[in-house]
Amino acid sequence: MSNPVINKNTFSQDNPRALKNPWVIGWLVLLGTVLAVNVGFITLAVVTNPGLVDKNYYENSQNFEETLVTQRQARAALGWNYQTDFPSRPVQNKDELYRLSVVDKAGMPLTAATVTVNAYRPSDASADFQTGLTEVGAGMYEGTINYPLKGIWEVTVNISRGDDQYDFTRRANIVTQ
Repeated sequence: MSNPVINKNTFSQDNPRALKNPWVIGWLVLLGTVLAVNVGFITLAVVTNPGLVDKNYYENSQNFEETLVTQRQARAALGWNYQTDFPSRPVQNKDELYRLSVVDKAGMPLTAATVTVNAYRPSDASADFQTGLTEVGAGMYEGTINYPLKGIWEVTVNISRGDDQYDFTRRANIVTQ
């Protein structure tokens, strides 16, 4: 019996030119690209810490709905109302004036309260900060906030007087000049 002749223009396992075929090269490049992107994403996930997970997530999730209902009922019982005068387009690294007026259930200005602003950056917990607003008039509170980074921030305002507390959250999109 004679040896079969191998045609170099056909697809076969014995064809030495398979790695020169553009389809094979294309599939290998695609596979290499997918693997490189996955390695990059895994590296970013391990190296960077977005700080999006609450440190006590399990404890805070227990009875979450009951806690939320209790907080809403306490807020409704207080009857406090507020008006905000916050910048519509805050600018990075610029002092922005935040004003807040608060009245009680009877419509009287809420005086001698402690007003705290917590700025939370969802993508970087190390940039979070807290500042207070000072009372400049009866029920009127104001202060400046300077955001060090551009992007989305969660701004939570906490109003407290004695044992009574009221808070609300706004989202701020910080832009560059």
